[in-house]
Amino acid sequence: MHPVIMRIGPVAILSHDVFVALGVGIAALVLLREIRRRRAEDERLWYVLAGALVGGAILARLGTWAQHLDPRDNAPLLEQWAYGNRSILSGLLGAYLGALLGKRIGGYPHKTGNLFAPAVAAGMAVGRIGCLLAEPPGTPTRLPWGIRLDEAQAAAVHVPAGVPLHPSFVYEILFHLAAFAAIVALRERVTAPGRMFTYYLAAYAAFRFGVEFVRGNEVVWAGLTRSQLFLLALLPLTLGRFVWSHKRVEAT
Repeated sequence: MHPVIMRIGPVAILSHDVFVALGVGIAALVLLREIRRRRAEDERLWYVLAGALVGGAILARLGTWAQHLDPRDNAPLLEQWAYGNRSILSGLLGAYLGALLGKRIGGYPHKTGNLFAPAVAAGMAVGRIGCLLAEPPGTPTRLPWGIRLDEAQAAAVHVPAGVPLHPSFVYEILFHLAAFAAIVALRERVTAPGRMFTYYLAAYAAFRFGVEFVRGNEVVWAGLTRSQLFLLALLPLTLGRFVWSHKRVEAT
């Protein structure tokens, strides 16, 4: 683990923040290329992009606020914003909602899912490298590719030292790279507006639910983690989007 890339005086340059920033930059480059490839240049897309970035940033930070059912047991919102953890799942939800708001404000009438799908997959693959370098790997495993931490590294993230652990973030990086390759390979076949992004989100939700079992996150209810409960809460929305998008295509 290498949570700090370098120090400039008293300021630590965190690997997590660096790779998240790189992921956003890569996503922006992929998005611009996809816009040009599809000849979809439109100034109103800047509203959509701005909405996605702002919405994702806000909910990624505040999405982990509700740690307890009793709101009095949760941190104040300002404290959560300043010092709280970030959640990629709530960040994706925030980006989706922000993009919808950006469309409304900018008056952009078209679906953007197929534009954003390869960009999000590429950005996620890069951003998760920061998680791999800074966060606990996963649960103990007997598989040969388990990651072993020395005593100092293990103490920093509260996991056993010298025990092989699931490299859960490697699994996620590989998933997003495979998803990016699949999106690029299939984007000429899957042409229904927004359909590719729906498939990607559904696949990621299923993958993330499964990989949570080896992430080592806190189990809070019925053997499930907060991320798994969050995904279950969003399941009706995901299924509704699938049904609505298929019916819309059949009607056109």
